Amino acid sequence: MAPAILGADVNGLNGFHPPTSKVNLDSTERIPKGHHPSISTTIPFRDITTNDHPAAFEPDTCNGNRHHLSAPANGLSKEPTRDHEQADSGISDCYRPAASATSTSINPTDDAHQTDSDIANGNIFEKTQNRKVDIGPHASIVVREWKLLRNSVTNVTPTYVDTDYLGVAKITAVSKHGMNVKIKDKAAATKRVNESVEFLAQRLADGRSLYGITTGFGGSADLRTLKVMDLQRALIQHQHSGILPIDKKAGSIHLSLGKAPGVNFMPEEWVRGTMLVRCKSLLAAHSAVRFEIIELIISLLNNDMIPLVPLRGSISASGDLQPLSYIAGVLEGNPDCYVWTNDGNLGRIIIPADVALEHLVQKSITFGPKEALAVLNGTAVSTAVAALAMQESHTLAIFSQVLTAMGVEALHGSTGSFNAFFDRVRPHRGQREAAANIRLFLTGSQLAHPEQEDEENRIGLKQDRYALRTSPQWIGPQLEDLALAHEQITVECNSTTDNPLIDIEGGAIHHGGNFQAASITSAMEKTRSCLQMFGRMLFSQCTELINPAMNNGLPPNLAADDPSTSYTMKGADINVAAYMSELAYLANPVSNHVQTAENGNQAINSLALVSARYTHMAIDCLSMICATYLYILCQALDIRAMDRGYLSAIGPAVNEITAHIFETALSDATNATALNQLQSKLLEQVVRQYSLTTSLDTSDRFSAIAEAVQSTLTTALYTDGSLPKQFDALSAIKRWTDQTSTTLHNLFLQHRQAYFTAPDATPYLGAASSRMYSYVRKDLQVPFHKGLADHPTKDNKLKTLGSNISIIHEAMRSGRLYDPVLLCLGAHP
Repeated sequence: MAPAILGADVNGLNGFHPPTSKVNLDSTERIPKGHHPSISTTIPFRDITTNDHPAAFEPDTCNGNRHHLSAPANGLSKEPTRDHEQADSGISDCYRPAASATSTSINPTDDAHQTDSDIANGNIFEKTQNRKVDIGPHASIVVREWKLLRNSVTNVTPTYVDTDYLGVAKITAVSKHGMNVKIKDKAAATKRVNESVEFLAQRLADGRSLYGITTGFGGSADLRTLKVMDLQRALIQHQHSGILPIDKKAGSIHLSLGKAPGVNFMPEEWVRGTMLVRCKSLLAAHSAVRFEIIELIISLLNNDMIPLVPLRGSISASGDLQPLSYIAGVLEGNPDCYVWTNDGNLGRIIIPADVALEHLVQKSITFGPKEALAVLNGTAVSTAVAALAMQESHTLAIFSQVLTAMGVEALHGSTGSFNAFFDRVRPHRGQREAAANIRLFLTGSQLAHPEQEDEENRIGLKQDRYALRTSPQWIGPQLEDLALAHEQITVECNSTTDNPLIDIEGGAIHHGGNFQAASITSAMEKTRSCLQMFGRMLFSQCTELINPAMNNGLPPNLAADDPSTSYTMKGADINVAAYMSELAYLANPVSNHVQTAENGNQAINSLALVSARYTHMAIDCLSMICATYLYILCQALDIRAMDRGYLSAIGPAVNEITAHIFETALSDATNATALNQLQSKLLEQVVRQYSLTTSLDTSDRFSAIAEAVQSTLTTALYTDGSLPKQFDALSAIKRWTDQTSTTLHNLFLQHRQAYFTAPDATPYLGAASSRMYSYVRKDLQVPFHKGLADHPTKDNKLKTLGSNISIIHEAMRSGRLYDPVLLCLGAHP
């Protein structure tokens, strides 16, 4: 999706022109159909379907209302501009103030809500059907990027690097899913880039002295030489200073992971993205690089030969010099530069660059004037790593909203916190979107309190705590920041970022600073801050859910059995605090730690790659928080559902006991309604005490409930002056207490065992909770934790809590879990 700020002809701006013929680099396509054994081709979009062509998504703005498109991509309605508003360019197209919401309003309170008393009295209501609604601007970005990614992966669509607008989805398709990279019009691309080479050659022939071609580099630019080929080799040589594993034999690197706290080389997917972005920039023909260099990079990509690149060492000032130098080293066949390749047994091995080129039947590159500088001097590494971080950050933003809606249900929160009135009187764009999303997600909930509920009769807090109640106000600014970060990254993906730059049309060579990757730093600082904000909100919701003093009637640590001997989620509670602490630390900006480098020449430098790396670390932490919280939420929802089934059974049972003991005393015509009133009062107190005694073991809990209700029973009887004089009230109260205690206890054990046998919370859940709960329980086969009995042994083959959480986490990181997340938005026709 091209930001509108670039104008209509984005490709033309970068030197790309519409192709006149289709010439594919068949020689570079050695692995069929773009599938690579080392790269996952699992399609994380099982149910999300679209008939849209990828071109419908790009170039485009957030709402699909610019350039050549006449309608929003993927059929999602955009919000119309009011007559008196001037349409802004760029990100403002995504977020425009509105006097009133134009999207279809979803009001969960239109659906039947059941209180605990309703359940106990047998008042069961049906949920209404979900209604289709428009989604907000940030969600539109996420849905479109995922649909474009799905299209590429399912249809094995290559990326045409010379003509396609390069965005987050295409970088992800190539980097994570191994889609091929092609040149759509080889003749036109070759002609274009070779013109820049010839232009530079003519300037050198005229005796011009040019930076990095006849001069030294950076702070040594006062040096002069006519040995232009040696100068390019010297550039690569002095940048080959990174730290990598010494032993590069098969398996040695992976074995070393057990001895060290981390790795010192980049993940292959980062390097794949880097190679793609660098090719895009070089094909703009502002860099004076021969076409055969670009072609060799593409050949390496498509044959899954990925350079081994140091993880650290770039300050992203004059571009990402050091990491890119290792790609250049592979191109020149340096025997001390290495590539990852397939071992023939679905594994990966490392081989020297010269051997890799021999396998490809490719000649090594001897860099001509400026060519090594053009390969090294750019923001491709920072940009690719940032784009991959952006893809996951977007989905985490949607997931955080889904989890918040689930939290509202699990905590018996109120839907009123998300009323559209708040957005009308405080019309922040992101807040409006977040509130609308959560309202949608809560559609059909029988656990969340409805807006029209009589607050005077609500037991406990009159309003939810901040982690739920102010979530739209908390989430909203993050959605706005993520949309801006998305624009910054996609602009950078389609830019020329080296120096000097060749301007063929203007007949000039320009010296400047497009390599300064501060835009990427800015995008990553915002993104990382957003991740921390999501994490802090979810962490607060999670701790509230586990704490019996705050969770509105759930047991301590969400133990489904006796809380004195079962501490189910206590460890997870501690884990989430650890993840959150690290996430909060990572949210600190990197850009204020700049150090002067390279003879004082690079006195300001962006640290973009460092910031992008830290953003991936933040994604790791937030993903762990989300996976753990989802597991905890499903446990809480199961307990709520189990309680609802139990409460539906105790109403008739308690009423029968009350009638049996007091019916004779309250049977005359004067007291015709007295029995019904007494039954109602007692049942209400039983339900209330049930929620207040969750910290007691089963053996003690129900006698405590019955004894606590005695005061209500005593008051009711002794204030009724019409009781027969011969009626022994004290004896009746004792009988009622004993029978009620025994009945409540026995019914609880029966219903708990029945629920343990076939747990299913979906009848009570809203739209999003039902989908996510079903995915966890059915698709992932992560079960309801029944307590101490679920401790793994050799015989029961059960999993630890952490293993079950890890299953959810793996589904997140593979992308599979985001199918149901996006379906919660209605992201399908």
